[in-house]
Amino acid sequence: MSLFSVNTNVGAMVALQSLAVINRELMTVQRRISTGLKISSPKDNGAIWAIAQGQRAESKAYDAVIASLQRGQSAVDVGMAAGETVSDLLMQMKEKMVAMFDSSLTTASRKALDQDYRMLRDQIDRTVNNAGFNGLNLVGPAATARGVQALADTRGQTTVDVDAIDLSTGGTLMAGVPADLTTLNNLVDIPAITAAIDNVNASLGRLGTGSKALDTHLNFVRKMQDTLDASVGRLVDADLAKESARLQSLQVQQQLAIQALAIANRAPSLLLQLFR
Repeated sequence: MSLFSVNTNVGAMVALQSLAVINRELMTVQRRISTGLKISSPKDNGAIWAIAQGQRAESKAYDAVIASLQRGQSAVDVGMAAGETVSDLLMQMKEKMVAMFDSSLTTASRKALDQDYRMLRDQIDRTVNNAGFNGLNLVGPAATARGVQALADTRGQTTVDVDAIDLSTGGTLMAGVPADLTTLNNLVDIPAITAAIDNVNASLGRLGTGSKALDTHLNFVRKMQDTLDASVGRLVDADLAKESARLQSLQVQQQLAIQALAIANRAPSLLLQLFR
């Protein structure tokens, strides 16, 4: 093949091939800069892309775990708020009960104390019956109360459990607490309401422990998710400082390749001078 041919321009072919290679590399660099990823599709690096996708799926699964733990936290917080109210109401009931043993009280005063006592007792039931969150009530009557079973892992095999407690007036924690103050025995009724207060407070302590467990595991899961996201970033994120330098280099190479192609394309026209 002659170097002096108008049919086959070898120089132009070489220049065009070089320009095509540079343009492909330039497109790759521009894609990395625009997406921030050095591996954005399987064709960039199939093995690394597959690993990254698997870790992204795991991170997304942790979103469900976090949502479950947060729902559990909310349900427990509502239950504890109701329990604190019940504890306060029981203390007021005990105050009314002790006041009834004052022999100097008139009949009207005793009746007023009894009405207050009944109202406080009814308020306990209203409080626990309305202490639900998203259909979950940890402190309602045993027939309707349900404990928390929040997801603990992305396989759905383990849970963080917080047991329900019955804080209603008909529950075992309130056993022996009189329904009214019409007939009282200070040797039985005062110890009974004192025991009820102690039982409720101890149960609230268990709820608090359960809430702490949910908080601790939620923090752990968030750290795990952050670690996964950082690991994926190390696999697929582009070094933008390096890509920026590469972009400038390729732009210069592109301009030089275009100049080389232009020179090669002018070569056949020089042959015309031989025929003049």
